[in-house]
Amino acid sequence: MTVVNHSDERANHFSNALLDVLRRVQSGWRTIVILVPFAWLLIFFLAPFIVIAKISLAEVVIASPPFTRMIEWTDNGIMTIRIVFDNFLYIFDDDLYSRTYVNSLKVSIISTFFCLLIGYPMAYGIIRSGPLAKKMLLFAIILPFWTSFLLRVYAWMGLLADQGTINNILIWLGIIDDPVRMLYTEFAVYIGIIYTYLPFMILPLYANMEKLDQTLNEAAADLGSQPTNTFFKITLPLTVPGIIAGSLLVFIPATGEYIVPDLLGGGNVQMIGRLLYNEFSRNVDWPVASAVAIVLLFLLVLPMAIYQYYQGKAAEQ
Repeated sequence: MTVVNHSDERANHFSNALLDVLRRVQSGWRTIVILVPFAWLLIFFLAPFIVIAKISLAEVVIASPPFTRMIEWTDNGIMTIRIVFDNFLYIFDDDLYSRTYVNSLKVSIISTFFCLLIGYPMAYGIIRSGPLAKKMLLFAIILPFWTSFLLRVYAWMGLLADQGTINNILIWLGIIDDPVRMLYTEFAVYIGIIYTYLPFMILPLYANMEKLDQTLNEAAADLGSQPTNTFFKITLPLTVPGIIAGSLLVFIPATGEYIVPDLLGGGNVQMIGRLLYNEFSRNVDWPVASAVAIVLLFLLVLPMAIYQYYQGKAAEQ
């Protein structure tokens, strides 16, 4: 005679159903977590890019908005698509745009180099500091973000002016007799960009150096390696990801910078950001301005995509 325990069967059935529901909920949450960043990129990157790309293929007209429509319907109900590439041809034909692109890339590359030159020792010094000093130094790096970016740029205008603080100190020390022209020059633009984006170089380097295994340096020292040799053979190669991340965080926004060249350069340093402002606001030529922005985007994105491709290939080997 076989005795069937129905309560155990119901309990097992209930537990299996509960586990199935939990798996579905977990799978659903995983899908939501993955979809959220994709939706963010779709709304705030891809959609504006499509709009700008559409405007770049239009013609300027005296209307609101000041460009022609890409898709129009005739009275007979026939759809017509009008695409114009003259804006891109105009950019490549006019030397103003090519010179502005080159100058923007030059300023951003030099600024990124000096940010790395200054930021790397600072990040390394923070890592080597004690617990309390490390917190205070990180606080000092983050502190400028608590004040207005525009206010900080105006402060540099007061420091670099002909009758500003720096010139007054140099004259008082007897180093110079007459004020040195610093404001409204390319030098002032470099100072402003380096000061503004230096924290974006230090913080990724610090995060990367924080993860380094310090026992590697100790092992190298035990084997007779000199500190300089240890740095170039161990520390520097291991911090390459931090160098790349910090350099991209400085280089990309610096290329399209507008406020610093406009205020500290006084219009004497032509960069893409100011050129875009002139095309959009003063010339009211939205198609050309959109074409300039599209070209700039490809100039910045293509090198990053090539780097990511070869980095992925190297990781597979």
